Amino acid sequence: MYVRKKDSVLSWLMLILGAVIAAFALEEFLAPNNIFDGGVTGISMILSNLLKARTGAPMSLGILVIIINIPFVIIGFRRLGKRFILKTVIAVSVFSIMTSVFEKIRNATSDTLLAAVFGGVFLGIGVGLVLRGGGVLDGTEIIAIILNKKISVSIGTIILVFNVLIYTVAGFLFGLDRGMYSLLMYFITSKVIDIVEMGWDNTKSVMIITNHGKELAGLIYQELGRTVTFMKGEGLVSHDSKDILYCVVTRAEIHDLKEVISKIEGSTFTTISDVSEIVGNHIKSRDVDL
Repeated sequence: MYVRKKDSVLSWLMLILGAVIAAFALEEFLAPNNIFDGGVTGISMILSNLLKARTGAPMSLGILVIIINIPFVIIGFRRLGKRFILKTVIAVSVFSIMTSVFEKIRNATSDTLLAAVFGGVFLGIGVGLVLRGGGVLDGTEIIAIILNKKISVSIGTIILVFNVLIYTVAGFLFGLDRGMYSLLMYFITSKVIDIVEMGWDNTKSVMIITNHGKELAGLIYQELGRTVTFMKGEGLVSHDSKDILYCVVTRAEIHDLKEVISKIEGSTFTTISDVSEIVGNHIKSRDVDL
């Protein structure tokens, strides 16, 4: 119960901190340089600029974000969990309030390239923390999650289509260079979100087919501290019995793993693949007996 309560508090802290950092990125780097975010925030930025051009008095970006997010939240309330929607409402509210706070502070830079790069980094950190906290900052992500359950298209692809349309509109309205800088910022943001949400380890899965499974497993455990999962296989042509070893390592351990494999004489076949996420306990330990 204590661990669960601690995790809950941490998730809320990440959610709020992420919303603050995202608001900082928006008001200190992106909005002053007409670099547009995707989703609801991007739509809000476009409308704010259009209103400013027509009336000379732009509507508050934070208020626009809240207003445009309302229908998405209502739709998501019936389809998604109440806890998820509650966290999303809190995150969007904090984000909107903090945009008004940061709007009054002097802009971090007027250099468009610096704004795109550092705005993308800070925005990625903020959005990544919100995701790790169990919420989202953008109503279009709610729609993407709902559509993903109905059609065989990934959430990332749906969001990408939304954002490309927004950047295209921004390019037509405010200049092609604004659209290109926005797209650059988006790619930076996406990469940083992955790092924040998934971690820095860049985990790899390794599958080794060998005739010396026990010996190799012992070396991997001794040299890297990694346990392995044993499977049995059979060669199609030779019909020889094969040991199949499966383990998960970090990118930094790949070189050491190859060195360990090279110590085994005989035929060994190895594949190394990226791992996007690990669910469950995968512990590096030296306290397990082989």
